[in-house]
Amino acid sequence: MSLLSIRDLDVAIDGHEILSDVGFEVEAGSWIGLVGPNGSGKTTLLRAIGAHLPFSGAIRLDGRPVDAWGDRERARRLAYVRQAQSVTFDFTVEELVLLGRAPHRGWLQAYRTDDRARVRDALSMVDLEGFAERSVLSLSGGEMQRVFLAQALVQEADLLLLDEPTSHLDVHYQFAFMDQVGTLVRGGRTALAVFHDLELAARYADRLLVLKQGQLVANGPPASVLTPECLATVFGMRARIEGQDDGTLRIEYQRPVSPEAAAQEASRGAASPPQ
Repeated sequence: MSLLSIRDLDVAIDGHEILSDVGFEVEAGSWIGLVGPNGSGKTTLLRAIGAHLPFSGAIRLDGRPVDAWGDRERARRLAYVRQAQSVTFDFTVEELVLLGRAPHRGWLQAYRTDDRARVRDALSMVDLEGFAERSVLSLSGGEMQRVFLAQALVQEADLLLLDEPTSHLDVHYQFAFMDQVGTLVRGGRTALAVFHDLELAARYADRLLVLKQGQLVANGPPASVLTPECLATVFGMRARIEGQDDGTLRIEYQRPVSPEAAAQEASRGAASPPQ
């Protein structure tokens, strides 16, 4: 049985259709990348999976409808790391990360020594040792992003939903962050991550889902999904793509092209007899 199963998913917000007839499955222990142009519905999809938005269709976590789980029970199975989060309260870093342990404590139960030990370990994993007593209001955007990853780590959920988690990180921390998620996946966790950088997505994800205008238009291994045709018709860019010896992809962007024109060219090519 798949860890996550989605069937006939539709989401509308304020009368506007955002997602239409989306369906896919995610196996436990896999890393799925979610890519697509701005406005294609990537964040909406993660929010629906996290039961933060109303939807029609079926979203099942371990075979059970995701909105049938209680909030605390669901939080022990699913962690959601949003992009560009802000905090207005003057928490310390330790206090904010400790909130990730809340699903494992009773309503009035105090945090224990082992909870704080998990926080220290998580801060070390995201290279924030010594930050426990720092005010979160003193942190940079990249440091805050790593704090929220640490919070997700101590939550110990089986499924990580990551919405452009490297958007505020320097190059070093982008790769360190991705390497850490990769370690978690190899240890049995599952990740569904929105990527803006297609080369980064191809480097780390086992499989890519491509959204365009709220519909799932491609689903497969990165090398089979990220083709020149896909980049032209979905992302509006002419590009040259080369596989590298280490299994990654190198994308050389050349010039913008209208996705509509690219689709027409592809259709004419498909209709033309072989020469």
